[in-house]
Formats: sequence, structure tokens, C-alpha cells
Amino acid sequence: MKNIFSILLLTLLIASCSGEKKNNSVEKVIESNDLSTIRTKRTELVNNLKELQDEIKLLDEKISLLDTAKHIPLITTFTAKQEVFKHVLEIQGNVTTKNLLTLTPEFNGILTNVYVKEGQKVKKGQTLAKIDDGGLSQQLAQLQIQADLAKTTFERQKRLWDQKIGSEIQFLQAKSNFEAQTEAVNQLQKQIAKTTVRAPFSGTIDDVISEQGSVVAAGQTPLMQIVNLDEMYIETDIPERYISDVVKGKDVSVEFPILGKTIATKIKQAGDVIHPANRTFKVEVDIPNEDKSIKPNLVAKLKINDYTNKNALLIPQSIISENANGEQYIYVIKNKNDKQEGVVERIIIKTGKTQGDVIEVLSGIEDGTEIVQEGARSIKDGQTVQVINQ
Repeated sequence: MKNIFSILLLTLLIASCSGEKKNNSVEKVIESNDLSTIRTKRTELVNNLKELQDEIKLLDEKISLLDTAKHIPLITTFTAKQEVFKHVLEIQGNVTTKNLLTLTPEFNGILTNVYVKEGQKVKKGQTLAKIDDGGLSQQLAQLQIQADLAKTTFERQKRLWDQKIGSEIQFLQAKSNFEAQTEAVNQLQKQIAKTTVRAPFSGTIDDVISEQGSVVAAGQTPLMQIVNLDEMYIETDIPERYISDVVKGKDVSVEFPILGKTIATKIKQAGDVIHPANRTFKVEVDIPNEDKSIKPNLVAKLKINDYTNKNALLIPQSIISENANGEQYIYVIKNKNDKQEGVVERIIIKTGKTQGDVIEVLSGIEDGTEIVQEGARSIKDGQTVQVINQ
């Protein structure tokens, strides 16, 4: 830049002093139309130019010796320090619970009684509703009478058989009849038990769907919905490339945007099977829900800590450049003096995982390396720079 300025200045001086004379001389030579004269004039001008360039070079060398105000690039730096780096996988999931069930009857008939209402808390085994048994209770009473008679007959026949009185066939027939009557009673009792709808677990009746007096069909008609909010969890799909990193016990931060709530928890279970359709595997995350504010099907944002490096070197991604070979590089400061002037050196690095605006450096720099930050795009390898950190 200094050389160009000197040449322009001398050229303007020469032009101002002898411009008109020179122009007239050249014009006269051109007007002569004599090739030999024109060539001679051109050689003369080229020789004059060479002499001027040599003189300018001498002036520049002297200026360089006398000028102590060097114009060097100004940059900022930071020092690489080892720190804990926790990479997180961000993914979305839905809250669910295994204790959410829509109850259906096990018996066809008329819903004669509904003993609960919406919002009511119930305990496991509590009677929720009753279905008309269609006369099975009367049949049970008759069978019970026959079973009692069969039992009495068997007991008497057994006492006689123990005293070696009567035939063996009579004893076996009485025993068989008693067992058959007893089994018939048990089977009918099981059928009648199906007419009573009981709570499969403790929880809250979220919705009563069928009203008293309606006809219900076994396994088809929804009666009511029961839910327990104590054992909640989040289920989500994780891409297969994380199958060795996202495992049981990993730390998870769960955010519920609607609730403005964040919970720290861990992975409860990680699936071992890759789904062939979308190449993912299932993960379950436990959710404590003491205040019952978390509901099934609530959307949650998960941050899963899939990788941790306790001695990581992190740098901003913005300072990394790439050469023609696809290698990543940065600039570091060497031989810095008391005037904060030093020489930059280009260093090839290998990087790892990213998180936000920073990236992990696996090789190329060490703890304590001073790295160029602002101005990294406008400097060259081996260039002298001045550090102006605050």
C-alpha cells in the first residue's frame, strides 16, 4: 500500500511539472508518422520509468526505516480452558401412564347401577357399577341346594366306605356327583361376578360414559374411564444412531411449555428393538407428579444428556474455517510481546459434538492455547497482529 501511494505521488509531480511539454513532444512524434522516431521515443520513456521506479524503491526503504508506526491487524483472543461439556439430544415426547383405562363390561345386560361419579377417587377392587345378571342368581341358589345335597350324600357314603360298608362304585359315584355340583356352583359364581364392575387400580373416575339403565355388551360398550396420575412417564422415539448413547439411567431435563415447568429426571427404560419403518427405538422417562399438574397426552420437550466430557476444550463455531482438503482450522497466537503483538499460526483441528454456538475440539489445541476470535477471517498464517482484548 505504501509503495503504490509513493508511485502515484511521484507520477503526479512529474506530470504537473512537465505535462504540457511532454505531451506536446509525444504528439509531435506521433504526427511525424515515422516508425523509427516513435520507437525511439518509446524506449526513452521506458528508460525514464525504470529510473523512477528505482528511485521510488530507495525512498520506500528509507521510509520503512524511519516509520515506526506499523499498520498491523487488530484482533481479539480467548484462552482455551478445559471444562465439563454435556451434550444433550433435544426431542419431543408425550406424557402417558399405564394406569389410564376405559372400562368395558364382561357381561351382556342392563346397567342397573352406577355407584360412582366423575372426579370421584376410588380404590382398587371397589365396586363401580352393577349389571343385571339375567336370573343367574336364582340358578345359583338352586345349584347350591343340589351341591349341598351332593356334599351330604358324599360324606355319608364316605363314612360307610371307611367302615367297609357298601360298594366302591357307590362311593365313587357320590364323590363324582359332589365334585361336579361344586364345580357348577363355582362356574356360575364366576359368571355372576362378571356382572359387578370393580376398579382395576386405585385412581380417579375421569369420565362416566354409560348411564344407568343402558344396555351394555361384553367387551364393547365403554362404561367409564379411570386414571391414576401417580405413575406418569414420557414415551418418545429416538433415532437409531443414538442407541449406544441413550441408555437407561441417563440424565434428562423435561420441560412442559404449557405449565412453565421443568423437571430433572432419568431414563427409566430404553428399548432394544429398532422399529423398521422409521429406524427408531422407544425410550421411557419417569415423571414425578406430586401436585398432579401433569396430565396424560401433555406435550413435553426432552433434553437427554447423551454425551459428557469432563475435560473438553470448547470454541465458537464461527471462528472455524475450512481449507480445500476439507480440513478445519483456526488461528492461534505465538510469541506475543509486551506490546500485545504476536504472530498468528494456522492450526488444523478435529472437532466433535456441537451444542448451541460452541463445538468440542478433539485435537489440535491444548489447555491454555490462546486462540484468535474477532478478526480470524481477515488474517493470514505468519502475519503479525496486535491483541486488543478488553
